[in-house]
Amino acid sequence: MFGWLFRSRSVLDVTGLFLDLVAAARNPVAYREHGVADSFEGRFERLALVTTLVLRRLSALPAPAEAVGQEVVDQLFRHLDDGFRRSGVGDLSVGKKVKALAQGFYGRAGAYTAAIESGDEAQLRAALARNLYGSERMPEDVPAGLLAEIVDMIATLDSKDLAGLLAGDALAGGRT
Repeated sequence: MFGWLFRSRSVLDVTGLFLDLVAAARNPVAYREHGVADSFEGRFERLALVTTLVLRRLSALPAPAEAVGQEVVDQLFRHLDDGFRRSGVGDLSVGKKVKALAQGFYGRAGAYTAAIESGDEAQLRAALARNLYGSERMPEDVPAGLLAEIVDMIATLDSKDLAGLLAGDALAGGRT
């Protein structure tokens, strides 16, 4: 009678996709050639960008892709929470830091998605200059190579179905 209370929710394993996303975010080319700051902030910004591209693709796929997207975001913030704790940030501060990062992430995701969907390169350059480069670059100074990498990642992601994304090699073409 109460069996439904004890059934586990069927959530697909997103580990492969998450590890692929993290590897793409850590691509050394982004830091060496595209000038993304190799700091906590720069790595977070890069992670937010790549995660947004993955979430954009998942939002275009049928169910259960939306649940997969939520699990990717949940895993991302569990990973950040764990990183803060391991680095010695006090328990009382971790929640505040993660909450601030989450708010920033959703703002960036909205800006990147709107820019990509608009097809307006100037809008994307402005979002990248403001977020990925922390307003330390003018939009016209965003490297063409970074824009090409984003276009390549979008094309690679758009060529995958949900199973292809979950396999963990969806962004392999974007890594060097």
